Amino acid sequence: MPSDFKILPSILAADAGKIIEEARTVDIPEIEYLHIDVMDGHFVPNLTMGPQIVSSLKKHTRFKLDVHLMITNASEMIPVFVDAGADIITIHQEAVKHLDREINQIKDLGIKAGVSLNPATHSDSLRWIISDVDLILVMSVNPGFGGQKYIPAMSDKLAMVARMKQEYEANFILEVDGGIDIQTAFTAYRNGARYFVAGSAIFSHQNRIQAIHDIINSIEKQKSDGKTTFRV
Repeated sequence: MPSDFKILPSILAADAGKIIEEARTVDIPEIEYLHIDVMDGHFVPNLTMGPQIVSSLKKHTRFKLDVHLMITNASEMIPVFVDAGADIITIHQEAVKHLDREINQIKDLGIKAGVSLNPATHSDSLRWIISDVDLILVMSVNPGFGGQKYIPAMSDKLAMVARMKQEYEANFILEVDGGIDIQTAFTAYRNGARYFVAGSAIFSHQNRIQAIHDIINSIEKQKSDGKTTFRV
């Protein structure tokens, strides 16, 4: 088992025609969460799954569900996704008018609240809510589509958010999503990320279990080799 980090398979990269079967291909002890991207075609240029998929995954699998809302009407939809079975709901700073209110709405409904930042959004916007959130998600690609390449500058953003965590003595989890594979995972790890959302790097392989282990091992090996000069 990974010592201090988690891999979260992104179901967006799976075959949409057999979501439950696809989810079961990653059902190993190392996986606690599935990551679910909800897109509305307005905030991001794509349409994806809704609360029915969340509900089905909650009913038919044993995973906790990390639900990432890339939608413009998050305030209205938060209760719907909580009812469907989300364990974490992450909303975008750029998509809501009253971020503090939405964070408290999620937490008042009894689940964990996360905030996501697009690549061009400055991390300074987190200062006023950093002690209230359970998770901060740094997008390392522009959201909307899977299979994109990791934006190298996002390593600096991860390190910046990790330093803010230390500065404010905050307790959130730092998550990264976009282009995570065996090459980029450790780069993100050494800059502070501890939750790694991986889609194509897992579901594009026939042997998903091996793909997960390859990502885990890519981090653990470099840790054991002493390559842990953290930038935070």
